[in-house]
Amino acid sequence: MGNEMEEKNEKLLAKRAEAKLGGGEKRIEAQHKKGKLTARERIELLVDEDSFQELGMFVEHRSKDFGLDKQKIAGDGVVTGYGTIHGRPIYVFSQDFTVLGGSLSETHAEKICKIMDLALTSQTPLIGLNDSGGARIQEGVVSLAGYADIFYHNTRASGVIPQLSVVMGPCAGGAVYSPALTDFIFMVEDTSYMFVTGPNVVKTVTHEEVTSEDLGGAKAHAEKSGVNHFTSANDVTVLKDVRDLMSYLPQNHNSTAPHTEAFDFDEKKLDTIAGILPDNSNMPYDIREAIDCVIDDNSFREVHKDFATNIVVGFARVEGRTIGVVANQPMSLAGVLDIDSSRKGARFVRFCDAFNIPLLTFEDVPGFLPGTDQEWNGIIAHGAKLLYAFSEATVPRITIITRKAYGGAFDVMNSKNIGADLNFAWPSAEIAVMGAKGAAEIIFKREIAAAGDPEAKLKEKEEEYGDMFANPYRAAERGIIDDVIKPAETRAKVVAAFKMLENKKEELPPKKHGNIPM
Repeated sequence: MGNEMEEKNEKLLAKRAEAKLGGGEKRIEAQHKKGKLTARERIELLVDEDSFQELGMFVEHRSKDFGLDKQKIAGDGVVTGYGTIHGRPIYVFSQDFTVLGGSLSETHAEKICKIMDLALTSQTPLIGLNDSGGARIQEGVVSLAGYADIFYHNTRASGVIPQLSVVMGPCAGGAVYSPALTDFIFMVEDTSYMFVTGPNVVKTVTHEEVTSEDLGGAKAHAEKSGVNHFTSANDVTVLKDVRDLMSYLPQNHNSTAPHTEAFDFDEKKLDTIAGILPDNSNMPYDIREAIDCVIDDNSFREVHKDFATNIVVGFARVEGRTIGVVANQPMSLAGVLDIDSSRKGARFVRFCDAFNIPLLTFEDVPGFLPGTDQEWNGIIAHGAKLLYAFSEATVPRITIITRKAYGGAFDVMNSKNIGADLNFAWPSAEIAVMGAKGAAEIIFKREIAAAGDPEAKLKEKEEEYGDMFANPYRAAERGIIDDVIKPAETRAKVVAAFKMLENKKEELPPKKHGNIPM
């Protein structure tokens, strides 16, 4: 009996070794030559050492058409299982491009869905490592149904558990919609791309000549479409970036993000924060400098860095606690809100709210971007997304107005009247319906026109309006601002406020779901 069991164990080990080879040594070598790691190598770098437990290693496809019955490889092109990151459990699937180009079959999809079911029922984050040529054409509609199953699972898990997609090779056709349904997408420079229709189809239909990289590479989706949230140089760095982001996120919608007891804050920043704003209120400055003077040292992890640069969003820590930061960026388009910045901000706010991450808003906004391009492309609906996201959010919400807060954009940027808990303003804040010059031109139009020196009269009236309204005190008088604070006091105020709001509980009216503007 002992010998028999030994033989069976040896057989098992041989089958495991065969399964771990995926498509074989030649295909593994080809993968490495492209600068890409294998599916299992990626998992090893992603999870804590020796923590990965594989499921479904011996699954094979069931198709017999087009010679597939002679191309059966254990695992069927995807490695699935669970492990830990920073000691916390996660579920993961990693597509294996060495097996039939990582193409999705019926059983491939079943393996992924099984992992997704486990992640949802155990309230555990899900990470997908995507590297696939798309649906397995030989299986026809069955493979398409497999994609639909995955999309359905993504949607059911949305807002319940964090879902991260790491695109580490091709992701085309229907395959792109699973990452699009998840919370964050990571892409790798030069080796990953995403598109609904590839360059050949584009050329046939529209006669456009375009490369895969220009059409759907990491840079294109980081800067132009906003589909890509994080860009990394290679497979190794992208997996490090994923591990880093996970340190900011909770396990699920019923928990809070990890609290780091140890943190650093350079007190010298309290002396420098006051000098960030230029004397001329029309001159730009980098809002990241203000953010850095309030949060823990080296804790800011920016999201969507290269897209809609007129707004800055990302995760940070305040005394070791994760927060979400949303900030207008005067360095880009003077910090105005437009279609893309509204979309970017809204999605980030909704993620933070779904996963109990408090929100800190830095406001310096002169208004919405004017023009036919914005109006005809739906700035009304898109701007309303950000308004809706903030209004719906029930997490602790704090706003710091550093300078301009004009017009409807003031309302949208987490104002008191759309549910912000605490709103602070620096003495430099200008809170008004519009800028002093524009207001003076409207209010004192006749007086200016009748003056002997209209330019001098306009300047006089501009100063008069500015003294009266372009300051934080009118708003403070009405309770729209809770306090006017010195810039050096900002961190202390934010720390105290978030501690005070730590146990905040707010329920939305009972409903199936709201109808967010699309």
